Amino acid sequence: MSRRLIARTSGLTGITAATALAAFGMLAEALSAPSALARGGPDQLVVSITDSGRPATNGTYTLRCHPTGGDHPAPEEACGALMRARADRGARDPFAAATAPERASCTRVYGDAAKARITGTWRGGAVDARLSRSSGCQAERWDRLVPALPSVP
Repeated sequence: MSRRLIARTSGLTGITAATALAAFGMLAEALSAPSALARGGPDQLVVSITDSGRPATNGTYTLRCHPTGGDHPAPEEACGALMRARADRGARDPFAAATAPERASCTRVYGDAAKARITGTWRGGAVDARLSRSSGCQAERWDRLVPALPSVP
């Protein structure tokens, strides 16, 4: 009789352990899933473009991601570009990821006079990024964020 009790107890222990493990897995998945609340709310940016060489492109736009919106000319594509730039560099935000290393060798090829400033919040953090196309590194940084920034010839 004691053998049955031992067998029955060990069976319950296995079921209890499996249940606990499954519950832990679901909790871990729920906590790791990104949500607007966990990130500090939706991503909201103000994108200002000057000296692009195309007067219709210059101006200030609002861009919201998660959910997508604002008066940016292509909000879905812009949000996608920002997420790709972030993923490509493995960084928390695409603006830090786009910064050239301090000792990078940059070509001295002048791109053009276009400038951009992006302010707001991204993934719960403050953003204040200034971009230009004044050198090869700066032009590459700009191009990585197109179409959040306009494509400039």
